[in-house]
Amino acid sequence: MTAIRDHRDREAFARLFGHFAPRVKGFLMKGGTEASVAEDCAQDVMVTVWNKAHLFDPSRASVATWVFTIARNRRIDLARRERRPEPEDLGWGPEPEVAQEDSVALQQETSHLGRALAELPDTQRELIEKCYFGDLSHREIADVTGLPLGTIKSRIRLALDKLRHAMG
Repeated sequence: MTAIRDHRDREAFARLFGHFAPRVKGFLMKGGTEASVAEDCAQDVMVTVWNKAHLFDPSRASVATWVFTIARNRRIDLARRERRPEPEDLGWGPEPEVAQEDSVALQQETSHLGRALAELPDTQRELIEKCYFGDLSHREIADVTGLPLGTIKSRIRLALDKLRHAMG
């Protein structure tokens, strides 16, 4: 891996590819990914390994850990994409009219949520806003803020617990 990182060594990458690509495909298939999708994803993971080789730090992780972390993240991305509805699955046309009492209840609930958000510590509120209003993943928030991923997850979890409690 260091030869790939430091010298863009194609032979070293071919050996690395031969070793890890089938293992990554198997890992993805064990996670429930269809064989053809796993094959494409494994190829994509290995391309990422080549393109991001300069980021590999042997003091932080072994080569296997680094490669399989990339694979795991790619599998999560695939799962997220699969859960999103296709445009033809979305409803078309105007939304049905909301009853006036439902509209008032929704306004009150929205106002209550706004107050509960305002009462959160700034560090938690900002992360909730980035996650739910900015539509950023935890990893993207960590990249933007420079905070460790575990800190991001902990603060969001604490904030959600506080919001659940405040909303009753």
